[in-house]
Amino acid sequence: MASISVLDRELYAIPEAARLLDLPARKLRRWLDGFTIGAKTYLPVIRLEPTGSESVTWAEFVEAGFLREYRAEKVSLQHLRSIIEVIRQETGVPYPLAQYRPLIASRELVMRLDFSDLDGVSNAPLAVHGDSDLDRESKAPLAVHRGPSWQLLWGQAVELFLRKVDFDAEGIAERVHPLGKESPVALDPRLVFGVPQVGGIRTETIAEAYLSGETPDQIAVSYAIPVEHVHAALRWELQAAA
Repeated sequence: MASISVLDRELYAIPEAARLLDLPARKLRRWLDGFTIGAKTYLPVIRLEPTGSESVTWAEFVEAGFLREYRAEKVSLQHLRSIIEVIRQETGVPYPLAQYRPLIASRELVMRLDFSDLDGVSNAPLAVHGDSDLDRESKAPLAVHRGPSWQLLWGQAVELFLRKVDFDAEGIAERVHPLGKESPVALDPRLVFGVPQVGGIRTETIAEAYLSGETPDQIAVSYAIPVEHVHAALRWELQAAA
């Protein structure tokens, strides 16, 4: 089981985290620490305040992966920043996308934000609708409701995220499957420093063995893992190289 302390563990340099997330390093750095254009300063999306650190914690990595799904759906970064801030204020959790259950708490959970009143986020109306006892155990996607299109976009992004992340019993993200949960390739902060692995064996180690002339069957025997795991590791490394 993961723990809150795992969320604070520094695992990656920004360029490595960006590579694993398939993001430009400059973009990830902006999400982490904010940026300035001319006289306009934009606050961080992930960190509570700029730190200038080049290290990425497990919580920051998971949240960046989550944000990537939203940006792929063309959800405004300004809106995401405001949504995250509201969740922080409501829950008292600094990394709600990586740690808490607002994302998976209710079959009917709908967050209602008035995006016309985002000058003061603390005043943005928040209403959670659902059946209390059942909602705490359900794992349906959260939706932000600003008409059908916003609700759909938020729901799709959450579903994509949940297909890749395992949460422990406390609601803490403990493992990321970059190719989806059907693949054995995983990033786990408790195994081999969070790098992509299958059964505790680095995918890059498997790729090196393959490039040296070993067959997938031979590699599977050498590392005592299923040959399907070898093929999955090679697929990941080929995709990462591409």
